[in-house]
Amino acid sequence: MGDGSRSEAGHVDVLIVGAGVSGIGAAHHLREHFGDHSVVVLDAQERHGGTWWTQRFPGVRSDSDLYTYAYRFKPWHGPSIASGDKILRYLDEVVAEDGLGPHLRPRHRVTAAHWSSADRCWTVDVTRDDTGEDLRFTTGFLWMCAGYYRHGDPYRPEWPGTERFAGRIVHPMSWPEDLDLTGRRVVVIGSGSTAATLIPAIAEQAAHVTMLQRSPSYYIAKPTVTELGTTLEALDIPRAWTSEILRRQFVSQTQWLARTALEDPQLVHDYLLENVRPLLPEDFDVEQHLTPRYRPWQQRVCIVPDGDLFAALREKKASIVTDTVETFTEHGIRLRSGEELPADVVVSATGFNLAVFGDVALSVDGEPVDVADRVTWRGLMLSGVPNMAYVFGYLRHSWTLRVDLVADVVCRLLAHLRERGATTVTPTLRAQDADMALLPWSDPANFNPATSRAPCTCSTARATARRGTTCSSTTRNSTSSPTSIWRTARCGTREARGSPGARAGRRSGSPAIGALGRYRAESECQNGGGSGSSGGGRPGASPAVPARETLAVPVGEAVPGGLR
Repeated sequence: MGDGSRSEAGHVDVLIVGAGVSGIGAAHHLREHFGDHSVVVLDAQERHGGTWWTQRFPGVRSDSDLYTYAYRFKPWHGPSIASGDKILRYLDEVVAEDGLGPHLRPRHRVTAAHWSSADRCWTVDVTRDDTGEDLRFTTGFLWMCAGYYRHGDPYRPEWPGTERFAGRIVHPMSWPEDLDLTGRRVVVIGSGSTAATLIPAIAEQAAHVTMLQRSPSYYIAKPTVTELGTTLEALDIPRAWTSEILRRQFVSQTQWLARTALEDPQLVHDYLLENVRPLLPEDFDVEQHLTPRYRPWQQRVCIVPDGDLFAALREKKASIVTDTVETFTEHGIRLRSGEELPADVVVSATGFNLAVFGDVALSVDGEPVDVADRVTWRGLMLSGVPNMAYVFGYLRHSWTLRVDLVADVVCRLLAHLRERGATTVTPTLRAQDADMALLPWSDPANFNPATSRAPCTCSTARATARRGTTCSSTTRNSTSSPTSIWRTARCGTREARGSPGARAGRRSGSPAIGALGRYRAESECQNGGGSGSSGGGRPGASPAVPARETLAVPVGEAVPGGLR
């Protein structure tokens, strides 16, 4: 419309933003545990699938094993590393089996969400990209599952001389359907997972592919079919058993790698280099091209399935150059060393532009929410922001492992609200923590987010009640689970400031993150009477919310009905 008017789209109990792996997983858990709740899933893309719908460059695949990337409720059967189309097909199966289709709203771009304490609901502004219509939803609970980067706006560095380059410059996130690389000289700028995925896929077609990197990355060659998987297949045991055993094996392997990288980085450094050395050409300079400047796991370790990248190097179909771009020329790229790389096509595998909550503008009672100044509760809610959860997966383990864990907590929280007859839940710092020193969200020596502490306040307000009640529960993460992107994050050379939980309520000396979300909750709660749901019924028809009273309960006191 564009004239400021919005059509009322109705009220739902839970509104999910994002229909990728996080949003589909969240919808599954909600439908499983709250079949009577109305749920809608909004996404700006043409269809569901998230990354696996928007990423279409040659060879696109998972960078995690599928046994842990798959949902807990739908075990994976097949190779441990799978192509993007197979993962999208897997998500399609979840949508079909769970009957989620009617709940999905593609091409619905969420632009803003406003919380009203008076109405005890969120008002969500949406624009339909297919019709241009502006809509307004209201919801009792907002669940942000929009990932962490802008799908339609990849990071493209500004290199000098690109205007005189006679060839074509493309980005993997916006791969042209008409691009034919047959017989072309291709330079791929970047050495991360995208480059490691793309180069083997185009090496057979191109005349030659050069990976141009500013500095090396760590790689690990893994078989797509493991020895254990082959053994289990031969035993003819139930497929569910095989999937669970392999899932636990991959969790254990990744956990060892992550923990040992912190405790004995030299051991992991040597292990990773020795893993790939036998796969390289005999004259390959490992020190120059495959020895990173950083400690293992300060950045992701890139998986090379069946060593395909190194096979391309051995066969002379691809090569690695470690240098920096001085300028583009008419026929290629001139490097700082003076060497010129000839190129017909340059692929900028240079990463993403980060996005916080899908770039949705949040406000609470008219005040904009700057997430950089908030503290996270359990890595899934923000201090001072009522009735909103978010999903941010693991950074070292598979993303989806944490999707299931976050959904577990959110569903328990919604059940707790319903049991209390409560309508709102707000993470709030305790008085004794108000002056707690806040450290940066991530330690520069370790990219994972840090330990967080914040209590969670549940409020009850019923039209017939004389007064409401409040429940405070304090949660500590004993080994901490990765929660969100860092406050000042670099994507290529561009800084993206502001992110969920960007300033974490973390004390000095907090343990580094790397565990699989093992935590315990210490709840202090006074149960409230009455009935109700976490969002059932449209607010606004009841009288003004009565005054609330905070009930102080000693820390550590066990109370039935608390969050566990």
